[in-house]
Amino acid sequence: MTNPVYEKLMNCYASVKDRLPFRPKAALILGSGLGDYADQTEVEGVIDYHDIEGFPVSTVAGHKGRFVFAHINGVPVVMMQGRVHYYEGYPMTDVVLPVRLMKLMGAEILFLTNAAGGVNHDYAAGDFMLIRDQIACFVPSPLIGQNLDELGPRFADMSQIYDNKLCDVIRTAARELDIRIQEGVYVQLTGPAYETPQEVRMCRILGGDAVGMSTACEAVAANHMGMRVCGISCITNLACGMTDTPLSHEEVQETSDRVAPLFKKLVSESIGRMGIL
Repeated sequence: MTNPVYEKLMNCYASVKDRLPFRPKAALILGSGLGDYADQTEVEGVIDYHDIEGFPVSTVAGHKGRFVFAHINGVPVVMMQGRVHYYEGYPMTDVVLPVRLMKLMGAEILFLTNAAGGVNHDYAAGDFMLIRDQIACFVPSPLIGQNLDELGPRFADMSQIYDNKLCDVIRTAARELDIRIQEGVYVQLTGPAYETPQEVRMCRILGGDAVGMSTACEAVAANHMGMRVCGISCITNLACGMTDTPLSHEEVQETSDRVAPLFKKLVSESIGRMGIL
């Protein structure tokens, strides 16, 4: 019997395979603050999500909703300009469908970026955090249900989701650019409401350093398919209960915009170095 999740994925691939300008080596998901990053590259191709049969479309303001193809420091990259979130009401298999599709396009590396709240008291708004590990058990696993044997094993090993060599590349790039970067554990919760003070405390007790509403599920799906994964969080605010200021999306956007130039430099330099791996 045909697996509807796999069938939908292959239908999406059939919609794009003849429109790819090249075979990408890396896939880059642009989080808050990096939305216009793709516009500043020499764009070689664009595929709008609306033009892909059955593809989930982001409903978040400011997310353009398209794949952008460009070479970044010589590396062929497909960028996801607008990701899909679980809190938008899509099933988890739709949330990770774009990652799976970029793997079918040819991407071997998945570079994740996001805006996140700092749970670690040593963090400050505007910091960058290299994701070393993650906690994803608060959202449904994208691997639940009939396994997609064509993509990966039933019981995928998650002992090293974030590739050590790719993490080293980001560390080196940050050091040479003189950009301060923290390292820590990312926790994905469902959203869309921000976390309560006690939920933030829970994340910290569990070993989390940053919390957000995306990314971890994408990393699980990519790891299942054998992609090499790395990720950076932009710490846009200290999480609820850590300051006296109520949280707002405006604060997140303001911090993202302020540090965006440094974030873009770090991403570009890192991707260029990943081209030789």
